[in-house]
Amino acid sequence: MSMLDGPRFGPASGGAAKQLVVLCHGLGADGQDLIDLAPTWAVGLPDAAFVAPDAPEACDLGPFGRQWFSVQDRSPPMREAGVRAAMAVLDAFLDAELARLGLPADAYALMGFSQGAMTVLFTGLRRAVPPRAILAYSGGLIAAETLAGEIRHRPPVLLVHGEEDPVVLPSHSQEAADALAAVGVTVDLNFRPFLEHGIDETGIELGATALRKGFGL
Repeated sequence: MSMLDGPRFGPASGGAAKQLVVLCHGLGADGQDLIDLAPTWAVGLPDAAFVAPDAPEACDLGPFGRQWFSVQDRSPPMREAGVRAAMAVLDAFLDAELARLGLPADAYALMGFSQGAMTVLFTGLRRAVPPRAILAYSGGLIAAETLAGEIRHRPPVLLVHGEEDPVVLPSHSQEAADALAAVGVTVDLNFRPFLEHGIDETGIELGATALRKGFGL
């Protein structure tokens, strides 16, 4: 299994890391797409290490970028198989990164955008040791019907989605919120007016608050 790697930032305090925040990019991007969030969030998390791993596969829809799983076949069975394979890789990376930093197994949070959001939602709810928080922007919940039987923990989840998103429809986050609430997960769902497929300043602020709360800061 290939080990992930990508750009890192922090801790801004200059000391040893006390938390880990992992940022998972969308389809056709790479870790550089999200690592710029780290300095902003580090204002409230000065002891956090941030890493934005490049997804494990080259994007098969274009000449550049990475993907967590292929979307050439968008049928539910193929999407589920893809995200399960991505979970295995991300799971191993999280264990290795926490060990590398000398952190407790629960001292981490997950954030994802678009396909990365789908990957962290699927992974974070099924890991042996849960994240302190899951932040999912412009994403959705793959294989929602399997969640009740597979969920291992119920970390708090932040969902943020642009109301004008033409790439991943906002209804995907609404459906995710409903499915998560049905299994007892605490969900904070936020739709951003006039926003397309992206993250705005309010979304970044919501993320900062969710991370600090998740880590008890």
